[in-house]
Amino acid sequence: MAQSLSRLLIHLVFSTKNREPILHPNIRTELHPYLAVTLDNIGCPSLRIGGVADHVHLFFGLSRTRTVADTVETVKTRSSRWIKTKGSEFAAFRWQSGYGAFSVSQSDADRVVAYVANQEHHHQHQTFQDEYRTLLERYRIDYNETYVWD
Repeated sequence: MAQSLSRLLIHLVFSTKNREPILHPNIRTELHPYLAVTLDNIGCPSLRIGGVADHVHLFFGLSRTRTVADTVETVKTRSSRWIKTKGSEFAAFRWQSGYGAFSVSQSDADRVVAYVANQEHHHQHQTFQDEYRTLLERYRIDYNETYVWD
């Protein structure tokens, strides 16, 4: 086989440091497109970006030449640097050190796009922590509650 091809869909979730609700609607309207362009520029086509005041969801296709960890580091570093330019209230901005990355089948892609798009409504009924625990359980990821939050 001469050509290398892949289609790996990733649902990435991470929060602000200590889940601080600093991502108000005005910054999110700029942040979400910035995250999408960052992914696109590193060969990871964005499919949907969403989130609320204390966390983001990124749904994208992983480049066949990048690791998940490298992609997360690039996205967090660039976006953190960018957010800090948006005013003094963001001068100390940080993302949490961890993240959740979940593989998604092509047959579930539309469902994940809708889920990420519907974050505002979804979080009227559920906290980020409960949502994240649900994702970890759905994907059968063993975790220690002590080390999940920072």
